[in-house]
Amino acid sequence: MFGYTCVNDVTALEMLYSDASFAQWTRCKSMDGFTPFGPWIETQLNLSAAQVVARVNGRERQNYPVSDMFFSPLELVSRLSRDVTLMPGDIISCGTSLGAMPWQVGATVEVEIAAIGVLSNTLQAQG
Repeated sequence: MFGYTCVNDVTALEMLYSDASFAQWTRCKSMDGFTPFGPWIETQLNLSAAQVVARVNGRERQNYPVSDMFFSPLELVSRLSRDVTLMPGDIISCGTSLGAMPWQVGATVEVEIAAIGVLSNTLQAQG
């Protein structure tokens, strides 16, 4: 594993059930501009001390230690590599926790991990 960064786990919820013949999560997370990440990759992150904080328009919506995740990042890599050939440059998003909510046009979402920094994204209307 190379390192860790912040990821905004964007989902187009309105698409999930819009086509009864094609309801699935991959399509709802794969639109152009989804899954921004950064601000950089930290190679020396202490996972046992890492805390994820997410804010929407400055209001804290999530605040949890990485150690509370259902599967640790290391466990996710191990499980995924059983069925998927992982290549240099692959990004594995660990998902999100309680407090996630629909993202409204104009809202700014910040994802912060203290040792990494803050990833900030504002949702723009499709043009």
